[in-house]
Amino acid sequence: MKLISMITLAALAILTGCASIGDKQNTAPSDSTEICRVTTEEEIASLFERWNRSLESGDPHKVVANYAERSILLPTLSNKPRLTQTEKEDYFHHFLENRPSGKIDLRFIEIGCNTAVDAGLYTFTYAKTKAQVSGRYSYTYHWDGSRWLITSHHSSVMPEKK
Repeated sequence: MKLISMITLAALAILTGCASIGDKQNTAPSDSTEICRVTTEEEIASLFERWNRSLESGDPHKVVANYAERSILLPTLSNKPRLTQTEKEDYFHHFLENRPSGKIDLRFIEIGCNTAVDAGLYTFTYAKTKAQVSGRYSYTYHWDGSRWLITSHHSSVMPEKK
């Protein structure tokens, strides 16, 4: 009886060891050194307000300061993706001519480890022309160790309702 108990315990130990090895293969390494910045939906939402204030300044350089060096802008009023800081400044130089100001109409925020996505619907009002344009947007942010920067920004005019 004692021999059967010892064999059972040994088999159980082997099976438990195999199970834990399988578990370790399916998880991230435990020695990861990345520290995730704690944030809130309110903080991520405030990043749009920071970007909008930079628009209202009328200075394309201030707008582009919100973007990471390695980032993409897929703008509303241009078919050309903007990858460099110079290309983004060129776009905003023209976009700012009509003095735009944005307002969020619907928002969805998703937060990860040092990343966040803010996507939804917004409306721009142009002070110079009094025109309003509604669009869809998505901003992807990355925490660079000292601040949140935009790594991707897509904006498109709302399609016609049918």
